[in-house]
Amino acid sequence: MSHPRKDLDALIHSPVRFSLLAALRNLEDVDFRFLADLLEVSDSSLSQTLTVLVDAGLIDVRKEAAGRRTRTWVGITDAGRAAFNRHLAVLQSIVDSGPDHPAGRTRGDDPS
Repeated sequence: MSHPRKDLDALIHSPVRFSLLAALRNLEDVDFRFLADLLEVSDSSLSQTLTVLVDAGLIDVRKEAAGRRTRTWVGITDAGRAAFNRHLAVLQSIVDSGPDHPAGRTRGDDPS
C-alpha cells in the first residue's frame, strides 16, 4: 500500500493555487481585485496562477466591460471543485494515516 501523499494533486498543492481554489470553492464568480487582495499576491502572480488553472480546466475567467475599463471575473468549474475536494480528501487521509500511538519515544518521554 502506498502512502496517500502520492495521490496529492501537485497542481493544486501550490500554496497560492490551493488558497485560490479554497476561496472560490463556495463563492460565485469573484472579481480579480478581490482575489488579489484576499490572497495577498501581486497582479502578476495572480495572473500567472489563473493561467495555469484555466489551462487545467479548474477555473473559468471572463472579462466584462465596465465603462472604459475591463473587469475580470473568476469562478471555479465543476471539475475544479471536484479536484479540490479530492485533494482535501487526500490531505485528510494523510492526517488519518498517522499512528494513534507512536511506537517510539516522543519528546515528552522521560529517558530514565
